[in-house]
Amino acid sequence: MSVTFTGKRGALFWLALKTGFFTILTLGFYRFWMKTRLRRWYWSAMRPGGHPLEYVGDPLEKLLGFFIAVVILTFYIGIVNLLLMFVSFSVFNSSVLGYVLSFAGVIPIWFYARYRARRYVLARTRWRGVRFGLEKGAWGYALRALWYWFVTIVTLGILWPRMTFLLEKYKTDRTFYGSARLLQGGNWQMLYRATIPLVLSLLLLAGAALWTFWWDPVLADLSDSSLIFPAIEDLFEGGSLATAWHDPERLLLFPLALSGMVFGAIYYRWVSKRIMANHKIGPGIQFASALSGARVTFIYVLGNFIAYTMLVLGVLALVLLAILMFAGPDSLASNNYLGMDVLQDMPSWLSFVLLAILYLTFFLMWGVLYNTFVTFPLMRHMARTTSLPLIAGLPLISQRTRDEFAEAEGFAEALDLGAAI
Repeated sequence: MSVTFTGKRGALFWLALKTGFFTILTLGFYRFWMKTRLRRWYWSAMRPGGHPLEYVGDPLEKLLGFFIAVVILTFYIGIVNLLLMFVSFSVFNSSVLGYVLSFAGVIPIWFYARYRARRYVLARTRWRGVRFGLEKGAWGYALRALWYWFVTIVTLGILWPRMTFLLEKYKTDRTFYGSARLLQGGNWQMLYRATIPLVLSLLLLAGAALWTFWWDPVLADLSDSSLIFPAIEDLFEGGSLATAWHDPERLLLFPLALSGMVFGAIYYRWVSKRIMANHKIGPGIQFASALSGARVTFIYVLGNFIAYTMLVLGVLALVLLAILMFAGPDSLASNNYLGMDVLQDMPSWLSFVLLAILYLTFFLMWGVLYNTFVTFPLMRHMARTTSLPLIAGLPLISQRTRDEFAEAEGFAEALDLGAAI
């Protein structure tokens, strides 16, 4: 069974523009309806075996869940921060430790919110009338994520594939389609082949650094602190950096290596998804993915370049306009050019309103372009490269009960994790 994608880029552009405009008019409250409408559009465009997916989430339950989560988080963070600051000032006479522990205390909630958001989306997704679902286990996921991250950092990233695989396995093994439980097969060692571009880029960066700085006579002996500043001066004037400036192939290696690291990070994220998708199974069901890491990287780079170019140019134009509005009459030589005197004579409240509208407009267009040139081609590519080579177990699957959520995606929204489709 193959998967088709029937959505058109133009239709998505106008939907994202319209719903984003309503979000601005309602000061952000419409974003829950905006995300619901966008998900319904994306889900209906993806059609395994010609049958569209359905998203049946309710925007009102998202809004109420957001308020519930905000109240809980406000109480939790407020009480915890108060206690941490009291201890920090009382014992250490400083607020630094309190801030560090306060930030660390939010991290497990961040992982908890991610799992809860995934559970909600699956519970509100149907195919051929049968619901998906995810078992409870958000705190278990959060604790495992903290431990796996700790192990990954301690091993300097060597065990990153292990963390990726085990976290995905924890979620997949608790995922249901109707009465059928999905399982993540394979092992974490199989993900190492997805790290090849990233590892090669890191080796290139290390090689470029060694070529540029290793055994430089200026850096040979810095054991005496009195020699440090003269050594740094010599480094730029006649040392390895000066040599590299006259030997440009050395300098070219650094941007090449950094670009390769960006490509390698994106490649690893998506190719690891493809490898694990090829080992996902259910009772009489098997998945297959032919996702292209190079294609996904191209989508990311080009789409983000288009979206962020518009945003940066818009913000720069906004700053220039603000300078022209609020600068003194003698500060600009051309203050009467192209009607600048009209802008400077504008009432202050009207100037702020105009700047606020333009500010929101630029971010609206950024969101629209991101949906159009990043999310849309990614969803289309993932759909078209996914198939089910084994579907004998589908007729045996029965319906599952509806999962109820008191706070929907509220924690993810409150922690700014819920903006993704």
